[in-house]
Amino acid sequence: MKTCISAAALMVLAVAACRSRAPEASAVRLDSTQLAQFAPLPDSMATTDNPITQAKVDLGRMLFHETRLSRDHDLSCNSCHNLAHYGVDHAVVSTGEQGQLGKRNSPTVYNAAGHFAQFWDGRARNVEEQAKGPILNPVEMAMPSDRALLLELAAIPAYRDAFARAFPGEANPVTYDNVGRAIGAFERQLVTPSRWDALLKGDQNALTAPEKQGFTDFVEAGCVSCHNGAYLGGQMYQKAGLVTPWPDRSDPGRVVVTHQTADSMMFKVPSLRNIAMTGPYFHNGGTASLEDAVRMMGHYQLGRDLTAAQVQSIVTYLRTLTGALPQGAVAPPQPVREH
Repeated sequence: MKTCISAAALMVLAVAACRSRAPEASAVRLDSTQLAQFAPLPDSMATTDNPITQAKVDLGRMLFHETRLSRDHDLSCNSCHNLAHYGVDHAVVSTGEQGQLGKRNSPTVYNAAGHFAQFWDGRARNVEEQAKGPILNPVEMAMPSDRALLLELAAIPAYRDAFARAFPGEANPVTYDNVGRAIGAFERQLVTPSRWDALLKGDQNALTAPEKQGFTDFVEAGCVSCHNGAYLGGQMYQKAGLVTPWPDRSDPGRVVVTHQTADSMMFKVPSLRNIAMTGPYFHNGGTASLEDAVRMMGHYQLGRDLTAAQVQSIVTYLRTLTGALPQGAVAPPQPVREH
């Protein structure tokens, strides 16, 4: 008597056989010396210069979503750094007041407070300084002066009370520096741990075998020379086009800040945290896909033309850096009433 097996059943058996031969994630051990170049994200990105308190965080959350920080009351920090979309707006460059376009891609605010400097050219040393820049930038939020903003905020009882709670003991807590401190305290809580952090803490099953192979390919390609540490970047400047001249040289980078010839085409190395969710890529926002970004990094920065398999393997690893969004921060607060 013959037993008939359907094509579908044969397919199931074939897949099961392949899975049985595939290595278990826990059986694939990563090189400890390679892992030593990384660290898990901290619980928060605290600093003694601006101690985090709940009152500051609450005020900072209000201000981050506050459209009154813009001249026409139509833009907030969240407009360009949308917390529900991993801290970006997915535009090549962001749109400011009166439809004006910025010159550089808006990077994510998640985990950014742990970076050694802010903005692509490093012109702000921390998120407290960075927060004050776009408000007065005529292309971005375009407030005519810090005084104009403070007069608006101080006229609203809810803000007067919130500033007083956040900065107790100050005779006049509604100051522009305190706007930056409050937003900074809020952003220092925007941490997005991922499965990568679980692996760094000892969970060998946190990544699959292909993802672990992707990490090995990432290291062996040389990406780790700039993208390491807890943030996989954000800790140094690097020349765009280190080995082969960068194709778009219209933005000269950090030299505009320092006026030092050596800083031509130098930019802050971005963090790779949540990189799969924060395109388009690079300072000009000119690269739409993560695969193309990896390919370009190999060619222009490392002098290596990565194969399609290498690119896909590295991207497989990079997707493990997508973390959990802090839901308490994502949801906008209740609008602040004027009276």
